[in-house]
Amino acid sequence: MTEELKPKVGVGVLIVKDGKILMSRRKNAHGSGQLAFPGGHLENLESFEACARRETLEECGVEIKNVRFFMLYNMTAYAPKHYVHVTMIADWASGEPANLEPDKSEFFKWMDLDEIREPMFDSARVSLEHYCVNNWPCFIDSV
Repeated sequence: MTEELKPKVGVGVLIVKDGKILMSRRKNAHGSGQLAFPGGHLENLESFEACARRETLEECGVEIKNVRFFMLYNMTAYAPKHYVHVTMIADWASGEPANLEPDKSEFFKWMDLDEIREPMFDSARVSLEHYCVNNWPCFIDSV
């Protein structure tokens, strides 16, 4: 199997602040134009928690706390790309979201659950569906 066809590990972070979720709109990669959480690739020998903290700080300048595992997802929606996607959940600690990697995202902003609409990055959609079912009643609608 060629290196480009091997599954990769992605880590996304569902960050909660005052009942809102930190979201971005992806660009220049698979899922371009879709709403997503901060996140990225797991680096060699890095823990999931360290990856979540690093990616969040690098992408939007936000520090997080109470970082914990949320779910694992075998993501094949962007075939031939294949990701084992780890969603971590965390609470906001400090910092106002800023778009520090404008080549990768259009924006970062806190959104109420009822503001979050399709199109959504596949792992964010599945994670939010799981979050809503297990935490409080809400619906993820498509436009």
